[in-house]
Amino acid sequence: MGVHLVSQYHVSIAGATGAVGTEFLRLLEERPFPLASLRLLASSRSAGKRLCFKGREIEVEELTERSIEGCDIAFFSAGGGRSKEFGPAAARAGAVVIDNSSAYRMDPDVPLVVPEVNPEDIAGYTRKGIIANPNCSTIIMLMALAPLRKLGRIKRVVVSTYQAASGAGASAMRELEEQTRQVLNNEPVTQEVFPHPIAFNLFSHNTKIDETGYNEEERKMIFESRKILHDDNLMITPTCIRVPVLRAHSESINVEFEGARPSVAQVLDTLASSPGVRVVNNVAENHFPMPLEATGRDETLVGRVRADLSNPNAIDLFVCGDQILKGAALNGFQIAEEWIRQRER
Repeated sequence: MGVHLVSQYHVSIAGATGAVGTEFLRLLEERPFPLASLRLLASSRSAGKRLCFKGREIEVEELTERSIEGCDIAFFSAGGGRSKEFGPAAARAGAVVIDNSSAYRMDPDVPLVVPEVNPEDIAGYTRKGIIANPNCSTIIMLMALAPLRKLGRIKRVVVSTYQAASGAGASAMRELEEQTRQVLNNEPVTQEVFPHPIAFNLFSHNTKIDETGYNEEERKMIFESRKILHDDNLMITPTCIRVPVLRAHSESINVEFEGARPSVAQVLDTLASSPGVRVVNNVAENHFPMPLEATGRDETLVGRVRADLSNPNAIDLFVCGDQILKGAALNGFQIAEEWIRQRER
């Protein structure tokens, strides 16, 4: 819906040439936003490129401490290392930094925000000048999970993810396309981004596994969800899998309530009235959330809602969300909108 235009803001995008940075640029171009000026920043390799914005070309500058001076809002999507190196400098220069990396998510002095879930936490940004954008899988899960807290305390969550190539960036999407062409043409498969072939295959999420047996993606879902929901006792066990889908993550979620579970009708009604959620639950036509239909959509699609036949306190559901949109750029864009609203009240 955009924000009421009271002030105008100088905005920068760090990582402007990447998949998420490009989406930030599109959102700023297509949606109402009080934009005074826009600066596009990237690595030295991309400096000098020109990107089109509202009919004019903007030259991409190298990300340096000097290039981020004078900005009010700095979207960072250039990786954790860049966020750690330049994020604090941007904040010291007066910008609110909205960081899409994992660099600050678990920092107790940095709010971790999904605007539909915990917008009030944005006020804590003043401690460091930074607001963290959660992991894509966490956001997509919580869009479906958080509204269900109205129906009873959630005790335990079992989630399996089916994560698209888009989660690893534009180069990973190109690798999936290229490998698919290679397989169909009986050519040798080349690998650069993923550790295993992604075309016609799936494998455990390609992040480091620690001594507990959980990988980084799975740990993010556990600890980020607890922080966002302010519930350190919430039990979550994820299994994160990479699948040969170009864009939009899917998740199978089992939700166990502390007491008796709500009815399927109650769950569907609650989800249908939740901002940013679209219920896709056509049992008669066997039509439920699919990544193809979630791609390019703002809403998180939720369906396959049913009672868990093995547990009288649990329900099952299936979720799909665009990893680059709500799972990344759109959530960050909405954080900026909410930050402006709170600032101008």
